[in-house]
Amino acid sequence: MSHASPVNVAILDDYQNIALDLADWSVLQGRANLTVFNDHVADDARLVERLKPFDVLCVMRERTPLTRAIIEQLPHLKLIASTGAGNASIDEAAAAERNVKVVHTGYRSAPTIEFTWAMILGLARNLAVENRSVRDGGWQVSLGTELAGKTLGLLGLGRVGSAVGVIGRAFGMNVIAWSQNLTVERAESKGVQRVSKDELFSSSDFLSIHVRLSERTRGLVGAAELGRMKPTSRLVNTSRGPIVDTAALLAALKSGQIAGAAIDVYDTEPLEPAHPLRSLDNVLATPHIGYVTRELYETFYGDTVRNIVEWLDQTQSPALP
Repeated sequence: MSHASPVNVAILDDYQNIALDLADWSVLQGRANLTVFNDHVADDARLVERLKPFDVLCVMRERTPLTRAIIEQLPHLKLIASTGAGNASIDEAAAAERNVKVVHTGYRSAPTIEFTWAMILGLARNLAVENRSVRDGGWQVSLGTELAGKTLGLLGLGRVGSAVGVIGRAFGMNVIAWSQNLTVERAESKGVQRVSKDELFSSSDFLSIHVRLSERTRGLVGAAELGRMKPTSRLVNTSRGPIVDTAALLAALKSGQIAGAAIDVYDTEPLEPAHPLRSLDNVLATPHIGYVTRELYETFYGDTVRNIVEWLDQTQSPALP
């Protein structure tokens, strides 16, 4: 094959401006021109104009969806390098029709499992409220809640949910679970009691969501489900925003139907500046950082570089010095 000019590579949604520091991109020198975007563009027309010059798009999880409408307007696009083992926000059929290759990276669940417990503990001990009090010159303002003896409900018992349950038992909690496909046998194999959906919501002191977003799970937690929860219960969502009906959640939080919520994921991300979830006192809100660790990002970006190198090796010869 003949020698080719360097390809244009866009690294999208690098919020912390760390992508170039967490992998050895120098192996692409002379073969790729790198452009890093730290901001997020949600408007499709603006996004298309930004991405038109690029041959390769490096996307971080589902921050920037690459729909058919967008892919079909990118004339130079040849490779989508996504982080994670899969990415539901990429229309892979549309990519395939235009001979655009889609590649993925390694992934592991440990960051999300650990983060889920940071959220549960933060809620139980009112850490955001107490931290704000200290910063404002105050002192103790609330009473915490012990986990031992309480019931942890898991909506979903996959890789993340089952590991969260193991830690719950270590805290002395009673762990129950439900999902649409969960069997009694699987629950027992994970040391968890399978219950009905109604019992999951009515019995849980802390209810943590660990199902994938799909048409079956979109809006799975709505007004009826929240209405079954105890006024002392807390909801934790580190999975996907649309699994919970946001309007119903806000109503439950404002009315005292539930005691609080810890939310890391939202219907629209980044979360709108004036969104009420940013200001409610009984909400611990974080900016979708469940998977955001240095170690996992090193895996993401390191694998992304290797994926681009492998693709270049398959499609062109390195440029001569």
